[in-house]
Amino acid sequence: MSAADVQALVVGALQGLGASTVFVLVLFIGFCVIVGFTKTKKTAGGAAMVVKSLDERISHRPFAYLAPSAPHGPADQLKSPELNEKR
Repeated sequence: MSAADVQALVVGALQGLGASTVFVLVLFIGFCVIVGFTKTKKTAGGAAMVVKSLDERISHRPFAYLAPSAPHGPADQLKSPELNEKR
């Protein structure tokens, strides 16, 4: 093998690696842009521009969200006795 053959091999490997990297980046960025545009569709029941939940997306009806002060399960961790102790 001569120096010209080694140089051609290295240049070809770098071109192949660069082309595959660019292809994967274009594919990934294109997918993210397309999926991002689907989020800007108006919801069926609300006036918002973003689909807020999968249930709202599938059922095509507005989803009833809980108020921030509503308890979210068997124990409200933000109002636990340990957090309410006065120091």
